[in-house]
Amino acid sequence: MDVYQEKKNLLLDMIAYATVNGELDKKEFDFLFLLANTLDIERGGFMDLFYKGTTLKMIKDESVRILQFYRLAILMQKDNNLFVKDATAIKQFAIHMGVNLDAVKKVLKKMKSAPDTQISINELLRIFKDAEF
Repeated sequence: MDVYQEKKNLLLDMIAYATVNGELDKKEFDFLFLLANTLDIERGGFMDLFYKGTTLKMIKDESVRILQFYRLAILMQKDNNLFVKDATAIKQFAIHMGVNLDAVKKVLKKMKSAPDTQISINELLRIFKDAEF
């Protein structure tokens, strides 16, 4: 799957999370639109995602939510450059998903210093586990 399609799929998941209660308020829409801009998805493509229909339910398994956050972080750093607005969007996404913000900050810092901006899944999960205590 190409990177653009992966970004659209991730955004589609985010739309599903935001609309799981059957509603989407302006604040949620603005956040999703900011995320779409950050992922370089044009407005028309963004709006089309709302018509695709989503069946995703809120993920209760924290490790799956953590991996979803990590996917976004990797996508936003594909060019090996994480801008301030990107980091802000990732943090907002993490809050929206209900993952630990302190762990998110540690993961982003670790990714920034990693040679290919990626860390192992074991390291990712360890950071989140350590942040619980």
